[in-house]
Amino acid sequence: MKSNTIRKVAIVGYNRIPFARANTAYSNVGNKEMMIAALDGLIDKCNLKGKLLGEVAGGAVIKHTYDNNLIRECVIQTSLDPATPACDLQQACDTGIESAIYIANKIALGQIDSGIAGGVDSISDMPIAVSEKLRKILLEARYAKSLGGKIKTFLKLRPKDLSPLVPRNEESQTGLSMGGHTEITAKYYKIPREEQDEFALKSHLNMAKAYDEGFFDDMITPFNGLEKDNNLRKDSTIEKLAKLNPAFDKVNGTLTAGNSTPLTDGASCILLASEEWANEQGLPILAYITFAEIAAIEYVKNQQNLLLAPVFAASRMLEKAELNLQDFDYYEIHEAFAAQTLATLKFGKAQN
Repeated sequence: MKSNTIRKVAIVGYNRIPFARANTAYSNVGNKEMMIAALDGLIDKCNLKGKLLGEVAGGAVIKHTYDNNLIRECVIQTSLDPATPACDLQQACDTGIESAIYIANKIALGQIDSGIAGGVDSISDMPIAVSEKLRKILLEARYAKSLGGKIKTFLKLRPKDLSPLVPRNEESQTGLSMGGHTEITAKYYKIPREEQDEFALKSHLNMAKAYDEGFFDDMITPFNGLEKDNNLRKDSTIEKLAKLNPAFDKVNGTLTAGNSTPLTDGASCILLASEEWANEQGLPILAYITFAEIAAIEYVKNQQNLLLAPVFAASRMLEKAELNLQDFDYYEIHEAFAAQTLATLKFGKAQN
């Protein structure tokens, strides 16, 4: 193939397991089990058993140390040809998308003909760390040459050193959680509580309708006793949402458990391929990946903007594609808070 030839990248398959509120249906499983289930479902749907793919890429933001080679370990435990390469990628809130871009670029450049991209995260199976002093003493004791030396090392410990370090849902630079930052976003961009509740209600009702109409039937593989996402509030009403107390700013906040996304466990993946490979395998070309963009934003001084980087990414991508939002029948803004999505729309309009 000529080095200057860029091939079209097709999406030819997809699968995910149901998403579960943290510490519910998937409390007894971790990243590996969930990712394998998502991959197995895709393999079954696309008849990939025994096939050698170009590569599988994915990852998780929250990982145990023994998950350092997560995706490769998952691939080996599926029915794909075990010679299929795999690698881990990680980017907060964007691991799956970055994995898709990674695989798509390799296909476009002719390095591979097919590949799977995915992502997984378990809030229920968070790693628990030890204190830094305990960690150092354990390492020091490991290399002590005698039992007396080990005992002498351990005697340096104090009770407080034995306390576990539980992961905290906060940004290290600001000490605020995503919800805490979004409270600032809502106030700064003047997103009222009523608009947030209305948007959240519409989201849940749309999802309930999608389930009723069978939209998810070919997308989801049941896992661990769960057949549907259990974070759907099908019976939600605007009156119920209005009664909820603020979740982050307890005094003047507008974000609640009703207009915010719960911490969730889940895994998903897609199959990408060149048009030639898809045709050879008899797989339908569902869509193409044509443009992709990533952006970052300063949020330590401008704390209202932590989660608004997609506005800049979308603007740059549309400019490169010579398109605007009005050229699309549908587009998705996939975010964790109603206030965040509404601020994204408001901020995006201002940018334009």
